[in-house]
Amino acid sequence: MTEHAGRDSSRAETGVNGVRSLATALDLLDCLAAEPELGVAELSRRLGIAKSTAHRILTTFCAKGYVQQVPETKCYRLGIRMHELGEVVAGRNQLRGLALPLLESLRAQTGETVHLAVPEGGQMFYIERLESYHGLRFSSRVARVRPIHLTSSGKAVAAFNPAVAEAAIAQGFERRTPRTIRTAEQFLRCLAETRRRGYAYSIEEDEPGLASVAAPVFDRTRIARAAISVAGPVTRVSGEHIAPMARRVQAAASQLMSTESMWWSGSGYR
Repeated sequence: MTEHAGRDSSRAETGVNGVRSLATALDLLDCLAAEPELGVAELSRRLGIAKSTAHRILTTFCAKGYVQQVPETKCYRLGIRMHELGEVVAGRNQLRGLALPLLESLRAQTGETVHLAVPEGGQMFYIERLESYHGLRFSSRVARVRPIHLTSSGKAVAAFNPAVAEAAIAQGFERRTPRTIRTAEQFLRCLAETRRRGYAYSIEEDEPGLASVAAPVFDRTRIARAAISVAGPVTRVSGEHIAPMARRVQAAASQLMSTESMWWSGSGYR
């Protein structure tokens, strides 16, 4: 091998390693997005990397404000910079702007917290949330990003979007409560029921005491690209309350779908 060829090979190897390191760093952020906080040991285990590597990535993110260490536990959580970037993305989202009047109307009708969510890989990203008029705000404890199988929004989209369903199955089924979906068979059965009903619900599957009802928002090809949901305590969003709540959510989703100025790119939303 010539000296020139050796240098090219070294640069290529360095480039591949750099891409892998970047992918690992992004995977670490995904782990932190799924949990309130995590320690170095747990992150290294989930990512399959050395603790020293996890610590080095965390140190870099902390220096930039993307991650912060919790003084009391010494664990790590997403930092304020991630929140700022999320607000920028949400603020520039056309779908969010179109949906906001409908969400405000839905909150006025139900009195409960309402959400607009879109799929991102195996997660649902909540691009808008209007809090309940009631004093007790259950949904304020729900993170901006949640695994698809845990939420009514995730199931509403996955039932009418095969790519989203596949992403959820590939990610696996983290257990949060005794009522959480645990297997692909359970998940697929739930999606079939959702298609039959036209809406999805989640009763204490993500958090004890919390329930939600969601309807899909379709593109012009009848593929679900987003979901509108209503969330609140099980005493107000379950049992006989589900059907009337679902009708209101479906009406809002249908109105958003029919908005003439809304259009979808091949991969999602503008």
